[in-house]
Amino acid sequence: MQNHAGHDQANHSGHGNHSDHSAHGGHGSSQAGGLAVSANGYTLELDSTILTAGVQKVSFKVTGPDGQAVTEFVPEHEKELHFIAVRRDTSGFQHVHPVRDEKGTWSTELALEPGDWRFFTDIHPAGHDGTMTLGIDVAVAGPYDPRPLPEATHVARIGEYAVTLDGELVPGEVSELTLTVSRNDRPVTDLEPYLAAYGHLVALRVGDLGYLHVHPEGHPGDGVTAPGPEIAFMAVAPSAGTYRLYLDFQHDGVVRTAEFTVRTTTAAPRPHAASPTAPEHGDHHHGHHAHH
Repeated sequence: MQNHAGHDQANHSGHGNHSDHSAHGGHGSSQAGGLAVSANGYTLELDSTILTAGVQKVSFKVTGPDGQAVTEFVPEHEKELHFIAVRRDTSGFQHVHPVRDEKGTWSTELALEPGDWRFFTDIHPAGHDGTMTLGIDVAVAGPYDPRPLPEATHVARIGEYAVTLDGELVPGEVSELTLTVSRNDRPVTDLEPYLAAYGHLVALRVGDLGYLHVHPEGHPGDGVTAPGPEIAFMAVAPSAGTYRLYLDFQHDGVVRTAEFTVRTTTAAPRPHAASPTAPEHGDHHHGHHAHH
């Protein structure tokens, strides 16, 4: 698993005593990715930040420290760039993969409804020491009909499919999330690899759309990871709050997205740390996985 959100922080010190899963997850809201349009000398530049509703072509580039469009990227999960679009009310989520020309201009098509949107690019520029997420606000003209936040639920339904979420998001702690896919109430055991994984999970913090990109444990073809029905993730919520989770998975040649609303919980103390005066109390979260 790679937790992309923390890689755009220049200083990773202070996380050395965590497992690899949480090393870049962070403990505070500042560790959420995608909150800045520019980081580490790299900037996301759209051809236009005002768009019209409907299926629209979107063009952009990522400029580097030298001010020029970046044309060399290190592929992450089979793609040089992952592009996420979501409306500020968390509706309209789209995870697409734009095409880049030789001059460094990317283009893709998005289905846009009127309102305020946030676009994210997940990138690893060649020569940079890790993946970063840049984000930019976009206005889509037209009558805006904001949708209320969907209620918290642990089951998402997409046509014949149902995805069940087990596990909790715990602020500042690594926790396990397991998503189980079924079709017509039967477990799906032949999920298809999509971008070198059986599933991709994006989490957005409601309120500022702080971005957390996680990937599942294991990968297709490793001899251990089964193609469903369960997809296990390790994730760190950068802060307390409400999050929207979006799971992309592929079956029968079609990529589908399951959406969840999740509120963070407080981790239960270990039995031996029940007393608030115990010396180890306060440190029990290091390396602790929350299983529910």
